[in-house]
Amino acid sequence: MARHIMLRLYDMGHRDFSGYDLRGVNLSGVTLIGVNLAEANLTGADFSKAFLTKSNLNGALLHWANLSYVKLSEGSLENADLTKANLKGAFLVKSKLSKSRLSGANLNAANLRNANLTKANLCGANLTGINLRGANLNDAILNWANLSSARLSGASLEGALLQNVNLAGAFLNGVDLTGVDLSGVNLSEAKLSGANFQGANLIGTNFTQAEIQGVNFTGADLTNANFTQASLHNSELNWTNLSRANLTEAKLNDVSFSGAKLDNCEFNYFIQLSNNSLEQYNCHIC
Repeated sequence: MARHIMLRLYDMGHRDFSGYDLRGVNLSGVTLIGVNLAEANLTGADFSKAFLTKSNLNGALLHWANLSYVKLSEGSLENADLTKANLKGAFLVKSKLSKSRLSGANLNAANLRNANLTKANLCGANLTGINLRGANLNDAILNWANLSSARLSGASLEGALLQNVNLAGAFLNGVDLTGVDLSGVNLSEAKLSGANFQGANLIGTNFTQAEIQGVNFTGADLTNANFTQASLHNSELNWTNLSRANLTEAKLNDVSFSGAKLDNCEFNYFIQLSNNSLEQYNCHIC
């Protein structure tokens, strides 16, 4: 369907375009508020800078579609296929994207605050600078995604898969990451104050220069973790495994290490380990 025909139908009050074949259609900058595009074939379509607020795109095919800077707040894209789609700068606040397929998609600087992404597939997606505050990412697949500088404060990540993600500089303040597997993940310069890592797998995780005040690591495996120059004020590292961990120049004021395993860890130039004794451990302190 040509652009002018669709816009004419919209102006006449037509809102139901479900199941239509709209492959490659150019709808850049148009206003189509509240339209029904469920199950439509929108492969390669251009919706850049379009206004699609409260529209229904459930089950739509959007492979390689251009949705950059689209306005789609409170929209519905459940089960939509957005593989390799461009959503740079898209505004999707409070939108529903459960079970959507976004592998390899570009969501750089997109705003998905309070969006529902349960069971969404974001494998290998570009999520740099994305706003996911308060978003529901339960059971989402985020393996190999780039979340550097992402805003995730208040987000829910229960059951999410996070293998090999990049979280450098990300904001995860107050996020519950109990029992997650973040082994080998890059969390350098991340903001983690008030987060919960109880029982998490953090083997080889990079926390270099991260802000980790008031974090609960109780029972976490931090073998070979790197905390170089990290700030760990008031954090709990009770019953953790910190074997061969590197805490060089880490700030450890009022940190609790009760029951922690600290064999061969590195504490070069540690700062005021208040009321905590490391004499019983096999640590390298200088």
